[in-house]
Amino acid sequence: MKAAERIIQAIVVLARIGAGLAFLLLIIAVLVQVVGRTTGNSPVWSEELTRFALLYLVAFGAGLSLRTGDMVNVDVISENLPGKLPWILRLVSAAATAGLALYLLPHAWRFTAIGQMQSSPALGLKMSYVHFTVFLFLALLALFAVLRVIAMLTGAEDGKPEKALDAPEI
Repeated sequence: MKAAERIIQAIVVLARIGAGLAFLLLIIAVLVQVVGRTTGNSPVWSEELTRFALLYLVAFGAGLSLRTGDMVNVDVISENLPGKLPWILRLVSAAATAGLALYLLPHAWRFTAIGQMQSSPALGLKMSYVHFTVFLFLALLALFAVLRVIAMLTGAEDGKPEKALDAPEI
């Protein structure tokens, strides 16, 4: 299981790096906007780049959010059920998330391909690079959900988010 854990950690690190780079680009683009507006010479492309960076930030962060429990999760009732019911509900939830994301992946790829025929007005960037964020979002979400299902079925984890494991008991 050591190799699998290293692969998972590598995926987590890559997603964190992607989210960090997208956030850095977002900060730079917004800074250019603010400075440009105060001097009266704001570049047109800065707003467009801000939106694109935000899309990549969300795409890289979705799977990480699933892993850490930062996504919206209403578990007040399910976690207080008796026996193995909470574990079963976490497994079903992860499997449903993976299933939906996997189902949508081919459609997201088709959406990405449509962007080949379009370009952004200010940057002149092929929109397929922008549309790819939808595919990346779904792919990473599916990957992290599948990893959770596998880990639960093999007994490597109980399906609770990482943050919940580190939190002190009340």
